Amino acid sequence: MPTISELFVYPIKSCAGIALNEARLHATGLEYDRGWMVVDASGAMLTQRAYPRMALIKVEFGERELVIRAPGMSELRTPLDAAQLHAPQKVQTVVWRDAAYGLDTGAASAAWFSNFLGLPARLLRFDPERERTVDPEYTGSTGGATTHFADGFPLLVIGQASLDDLNVRLNSKGAPSIPMSRFRPNIVLTGLEAYEEDYVESLSIEHAEGQQGQDVQLQLVKLCARCPMPTIDQAKGAPDPDWPNEPTDTLSVYRANPQRGGKVTFGNNALVARGAGAWLRVGQAVEAEIGFGD
Repeated sequence: MPTISELFVYPIKSCAGIALNEARLHATGLEYDRGWMVVDASGAMLTQRAYPRMALIKVEFGERELVIRAPGMSELRTPLDAAQLHAPQKVQTVVWRDAAYGLDTGAASAAWFSNFLGLPARLLRFDPERERTVDPEYTGSTGGATTHFADGFPLLVIGQASLDDLNVRLNSKGAPSIPMSRFRPNIVLTGLEAYEEDYVESLSIEHAEGQQGQDVQLQLVKLCARCPMPTIDQAKGAPDPDWPNEPTDTLSVYRANPQRGGKVTFGNNALVARGAGAWLRVGQAVEAEIGFGD
């Protein structure tokens, strides 16, 4: 039976993630995942696609604050609870084509991000009084879904065997293996065949015996089309100079999906159908329902 082998959250969109042993699940995804986003002076989102140095911005959870660090920068702290922000300015922004709403975290964080990125920038906290809905084309089975500053869906699921297979292909051409961090999943599963997550329709997770909680059901609804971000070494904030187009070049040979207009896909986006408020834990067994369509 498949099991959860890794859990990740990415508190600030496009910045470094945090590996967790357990994470609380909300309807919008894992707690604090993409709860913050960096924007420019006009309110437009900034990502690693244009600013790969964002990978070097690392975060951790303090008792009541998000602690933010980067090379050459002093430590920055901002409240985990949006209600603790002092009279924040409300900002309307856009995540791709979707309207999203944030709270400006203040002048200190604006100065910090502007200094590190070399352009006027601000840090937004997702406004808890607003919702951002997921594309209804993919939410019929769940009756609607919401997310925060994620690209489009609450969760991204990837099987470890898929990365293992990719690394075999990379190594066969002399390229180095890459870590799972290149693909920024929330949930990594062992026990699936390579790319079997492409065909998973739902994941069911029972809460551990003797622990409070509820059963979880996730609906996998859309294969994840990959942009160039997986070419960025997350430890260096830049592509590998010897292999600057990997893993995209290798993936394009066998993972170009005609149903997605020839885009390379890797991983499957998921919605929370049941179990908001439950905890997910590394080591939990997962029941995967496979569907192969008509």
